[in-house]
Amino acid sequence: MGSPENVNYVEVMAAQRTVIVVGGGLAGLMTTMKLAEAGHKVKLFSLVPVKRSHSVCAQGGINGAVNLRGEGDSPYLHFEDTITGGDFLNHQPPVMRMAERAPAIIYLLDRMGVPFNRTSEGLLSFRRFGGTLKHRTAYAGATTGQQLLYALDEQVRRWEVAGLVEKYEGWDFLGIVKDSNEACRGITAQDLRTMQIHAFAADAVVMATGGCGLIFGKSTNSIINSGSPVSICYQQGVRYGNPEMVQIHPTAIPGEDKCRLISESVRGEGGRVWVPRDPMDERLPTSIPEKDRWYVCEELDPKYGNLLSRDIVSFIIYCVCRMDKGIKKRQQVYLDITQLHQSRGGPYTRDQINDKLEGVLEIYEKFMREDPIDLPMRIYPAVHYTMGGLWVDYETNGDGAWDVDSHRNQMTNISGLYAAGECDYQYHGANRLGANALLSCLVGGEITAQGVLAYLQGMSASGADLPSSALEDSRHQRQSEYDALCKSNGDENPYRLHQELSETMWNNCGIWRVQKDLLSAKAKLDELSRRIHKCKLVDDSGWSNQAVPFTRNVAHMIEQSKAIVGGAIVRDESRGAHFKMDTPNRDDEHWLKSTLATYSPTGPTFDFEKIDTRYLAPRARKYAVNQIGIVKKLMGENFLEGFAAAGS
Repeated sequence: MGSPENVNYVEVMAAQRTVIVVGGGLAGLMTTMKLAEAGHKVKLFSLVPVKRSHSVCAQGGINGAVNLRGEGDSPYLHFEDTITGGDFLNHQPPVMRMAERAPAIIYLLDRMGVPFNRTSEGLLSFRRFGGTLKHRTAYAGATTGQQLLYALDEQVRRWEVAGLVEKYEGWDFLGIVKDSNEACRGITAQDLRTMQIHAFAADAVVMATGGCGLIFGKSTNSIINSGSPVSICYQQGVRYGNPEMVQIHPTAIPGEDKCRLISESVRGEGGRVWVPRDPMDERLPTSIPEKDRWYVCEELDPKYGNLLSRDIVSFIIYCVCRMDKGIKKRQQVYLDITQLHQSRGGPYTRDQINDKLEGVLEIYEKFMREDPIDLPMRIYPAVHYTMGGLWVDYETNGDGAWDVDSHRNQMTNISGLYAAGECDYQYHGANRLGANALLSCLVGGEITAQGVLAYLQGMSASGADLPSSALEDSRHQRQSEYDALCKSNGDENPYRLHQELSETMWNNCGIWRVQKDLLSAKAKLDELSRRIHKCKLVDDSGWSNQAVPFTRNVAHMIEQSKAIVGGAIVRDESRGAHFKMDTPNRDDEHWLKSTLATYSPTGPTFDFEKIDTRYLAPRARKYAVNQIGIVKKLMGENFLEGFAAAGS
């Protein structure tokens, strides 16, 4: 890494450009760090203080085929597991690059001071995660995201002190600014303290704003994750790739405000999913003998067991509860680590268990008032991640490998506008493997910075050349929109509309999709898009007003939801996280392609992009069961026939 004290400021200032990065999570910080190292000025915008970005909530670890355990692991096997986990909807050159860079990224983080767990020999410790048979996941207890975020924030602070990074924390992104050639040359944003709206010029803009869990109401996402920045860019002309691909995490605990994630690392360390064979069994779970327990994942796939890919495990739990076989016939199953403790014949002391999992076990104990080492946890699936996101490009060399020096890498279809992290669609296809999220954020941020640097080197125009009138026009447009919301005097409540939106999306476009339900959701979204413009003013304050920005966000969430539902309607197959009861089979002949949504005021239009499968030909996933098999084994061979007839 470069160092601020070694920068030649005369040389830097002569060639310095200004880049705006929107989002202060791992992808945004990695991009910022790499751009500052190259001597460019970065303006970093974040809705919250950078150290409170949603990356801090990641628990389980980061993947990389370092192979310290001698299992024969390799970047190619990591690539293969990722492609298989994504159900072959990922373009393969970016995924290959991600897998190849993973070991170096982990060692970079280690040198930055991330306190990874280590073996008794002092080597990095790796655990298993879903969708693989290898110990590939480096971890820092169960707070890996927090440790990574803090380490990168420290690096960015060094460049902030050197004057190359300027943070705008507590600012809400309102839109991009385009020049006369439709290239991105800046943004508009609102200070959420003073409520003032400003326009900022830049030579390039990077979006790194995370997911959109708030669309579904209670999710494992932070409540700031509305997806509005992605929706805004989509409404301004950026294509939205694979919007229908939304991941449901198998293990979460419901709360009044949101769902709390129970990390996949619990299953990686030996946690087992089960329900009593008699759902109404009154005994304490620890008193129920093995013969009266149904270890459903292990029964359906003895090889992968509880570490099947997330879309499969979530679907198993959902089906068990739909059959009224959850705990007390509720939407709950057990996630059990009690057998790991020495008091129950396990290999670990309490301290050893906490060394690996304390962060997540503390969360469970705090919100459920039960010690998960003494009693099995009660969990249920929840919306967790969006594989879909802003469409971004990549370029390959003559040998087919990713050309890391191309300005096209991670650029959207709008020149000068880039995207990285969860808000892009590039790496995960139809389903993300656990512990690939942190990796894709860091690799995506790194390659985005390289793409931006190549773009800056070749650009003739500059953000400084943008007429002040263009900035003022953009600022005035956003100010007028905000003022109109402030003066709105209809009879709708934006919080009630958001509740209707989230119920519509979860009930009709969640883990179990049926065409008639999707069409019903589409009609409901059209209704909500009309009603959101008739909201009653609930707060007219000019300082730290929360109600008006929330109303604005709900409008953006509705437009993004139209793309999610629309993508699910048009994709007449089942793949990864998208399981459609009417068309339960994967259809590579017709649907081995990305769904690309383009915004229009009357609703999204769709076109498609063929998947680049140059390294690994599509084949059946390597798990013993898929969603069709789960339905047939648990609910009966003929269960799907009614849905197929209704669909036709």
